[in-house]
Order: sequence, then C-alpha cells, then structure tokens
Amino acid sequence: MTALCLVETQDDGGLAETSARALTLARDLGAGLGAVVFTDRSVESLTPALAAYGVTSLYVAAGSDGYAPQAWARALADLSALAGATAVVAAGTEHGNEVLAHLGAITGLPMAANCVAAGLSTDGSVTVTRQRWAGLLLEDAVLDAPVALLTAATDAVTPVPAAVAAELQVSQVAAQALSPPDLVVRAQQSAVGGGGQSLATARVVVGGGRGVGSADGFAPLEELAALLGGVVGVSRVVTSEGWRPHTMQVGQTGTKITPDLYLACGISGAIQHFAGCAGAKHIIAINTDPAAPMMTRADYAVVGDLHEVVPALVKALRERGSAG
Repeated sequence: MTALCLVETQDDGGLAETSARALTLARDLGAGLGAVVFTDRSVESLTPALAAYGVTSLYVAAGSDGYAPQAWARALADLSALAGATAVVAAGTEHGNEVLAHLGAITGLPMAANCVAAGLSTDGSVTVTRQRWAGLLLEDAVLDAPVALLTAATDAVTPVPAAVAAELQVSQVAAQALSPPDLVVRAQQSAVGGGGQSLATARVVVGGGRGVGSADGFAPLEELAALLGGVVGVSRVVTSEGWRPHTMQVGQTGTKITPDLYLACGISGAIQHFAGCAGAKHIIAINTDPAAPMMTRADYAVVGDLHEVVPALVKALRERGSAG
C-alpha cells in the first residue's frame, strides 16, 4: 500500500513548493510514498528534496514534449496500478487539478480538489477536508474508492519534511508508455515576464490592476519586478481590457501563486483575486483607497498613487544596487 504524488518542478528543476505541500498531504495516505515527474531534464537537483519529504520511489517519465494532461493521466493510471497505490495526490495547481480530473475520467474514480487535510479511516476509506467557494467554506467528505484521487490546496497545507529522509530509488518510465493518441493535445509553457520565471513558481510577484491605467502603465512594474528578481502578475480586469494576456492573471480563474512576496499595485482585491494570491507569505498593497479590500488584507499597506510609489521604489533599489 502506497501513495503516489504527481510532482511539479520549478524553472531551475527544483521541487515546487506546491508539490512539497502535496507530498506532505500524501505522506499519511499509505505505508510508502512514491513520486512521479514528467520531464526530459535531469532530476539530480530534485532527488534530495524528494528524499527529505519521505519519497522512497521516483518514477521519471520522459518523452511527453511539453504538458500533455491526458498522457500524464494515462501514465499515472498505469503507475498507480503498478505501485498498488491507495491514493494519487497532486498539487491544486492548474496542471494538478486538470491531470487528476483526466485520471478520474479514465479510471471512473471520484476526485476531491483543493484538500487541506486527508487521512485514512479504519475501513480503508480516505477522509478529506477541502476548500469550497474559493476557500470561504470547508467541506468534510469521504472518498469511498479503491484509489483516492485528490489535490492539495496550494495555500493551506504547510510543507513539512519527513522526520527522517528516505532512501530514494529512481525508475525511468519508457517514453513509449506515453501513448501517441494521448499526446495529440499538449502545450508548451513559456516563462511569463523577465528573469526566465513562470508566474506559478516565482518567489516575488508584482501585481498590477485597474489602477495601472493602461497597457503602457506596466513598464514601471516590470522594471520593479526585474530588480526584485520576480515577475509581473495582473488582475482579471487587466486581461479583460486587453492590457495583458490571461497567462499573467492571478486569481480564482487565473493562476494561484505562492510567492514569498506579493506586491499588489492598484488592485482593489476582489475575493476571486485574493483566492489566487492568498498563498503568498507576505502581501504589500499600494492603493489610493485605504478601504480597498486588498489594503485591509495585506500585511503592509501603502496609501498612495502607484505611479509615484513604484518609481520611487525603483529609484531606491537602483541606488542601493549601485552603492553595493
């Protein structure tokens, strides 16, 4: 009996924090913990972190040539049967939720998304507590199935390494195991913004909303993000106005982020947007309206015009860099 976890990686090949949360949740759902990663790159930088989270078996599937949700799900179905898995877990990211939804359709098994807790009952069923309505409601449920499928909420499960690091065995999954018909639909993911980072894995995100004013108004935010080693994200209204593409949207219908710092500039902070950034360790909001929802939820709030505050931050950072 073992739990199997779909692992996503950072842009440098390291373990994504969202997957560290998923591994933490999965560790109590089986006597052993296996991990699956779909990549054509070396996993050398990934294995120490996986061992630290208690992973004993790593399956590396190559040959998907990008993100192929149906192929990944088909491979997970085969691997879960091979490993005798009692549960298959993924992070509650766009990829994690989509792949496990495909897995549920392929196997006919129920799936619970955005879980904050999970455990094994004495009868072998899996009990879960999961977020509903963008985290406003918690629901207790039972997955009465031979294999439980669930994703871990990206903002509510604390990543905790195992008490003792595991001895990790790596197995290569042959490329032909990924069926060509399942590879018809696949996507190449490119980094958003400067610095070669993606929005989902960036440690610093500078967000812009309606208050930016126009597409051209994002230039100072992009400069600030570059100086901080981060990327730019946007609110839904920005994509609706056509100022920036949907791939840059933070929110319930966009990307859920878990950076160390989220700097929200000119964003009012609707609940749908906050559902996407609530996983940030620290939030700083800049807005002319002190009563804006984002200002009341932020760790630090700056009441002011972003067109004055952001250039001042850029100037201070540049002066600090030149002085150092």
